[in-house]
Amino acid sequence: MNKFLTALLLSATLALQGCASFKAERLSTAEGDEKAMEITDEWLLTDTQNTVGEIMKKMDTNRGFRAYLNELGHRPKLFIAEVQNETSEAYFPIDDMNDELLTQMSETGEFRLIDAAARDRILKEIQYQNEGMVNPSDIRKIGKQTGAELLIFGAVRMNPKTFKGKTIKEYTVNLRFTDITSGEEVARMRTTVSKYSKRSGLGW
Repeated sequence: MNKFLTALLLSATLALQGCASFKAERLSTAEGDEKAMEITDEWLLTDTQNTVGEIMKKMDTNRGFRAYLNELGHRPKLFIAEVQNETSEAYFPIDDMNDELLTQMSETGEFRLIDAAARDRILKEIQYQNEGMVNPSDIRKIGKQTGAELLIFGAVRMNPKTFKGKTIKEYTVNLRFTDITSGEEVARMRTTVSKYSKRSGLGW
């Protein structure tokens, strides 16, 4: 009986020690990003925010794009026809990319964004007709249905390179701005992100 009680107490003690070893803390976005990079080389929220921020800077300095806005003379009505995931990563957070792009576009005050519900409805209709893709040939159809003047197509691509347990993932984010009335490509924006990881003999 004593042996049984001893074993029971030992099990309880070990269980309590296991619970006591758990620790959680709240981190800033930057701190969370640093911690995450210790355990994964996947695309993170900070990557999305930084990448869209870089695109916004390029919009401010792109001469062709600024000339287009000046010539237009008013805030263009903007339709983002989704930035598409063309990487080999099925779980790439492409929805976050689209949401962040819409958010930062809205914050500039330079554009009038298509109503979210109308945008989603039209995208679903066009994607259904084109087996999940939105094609440049749909530009005038989108303009007619939404009254949009400026349309954005985009894609994220990734080229991984691996050697002796070391991997570098080179991501490129590409956006094309097209005037719906003329079908003319107004500007292109591109930014890149590289992520390096090293696998040890025992794992990451």
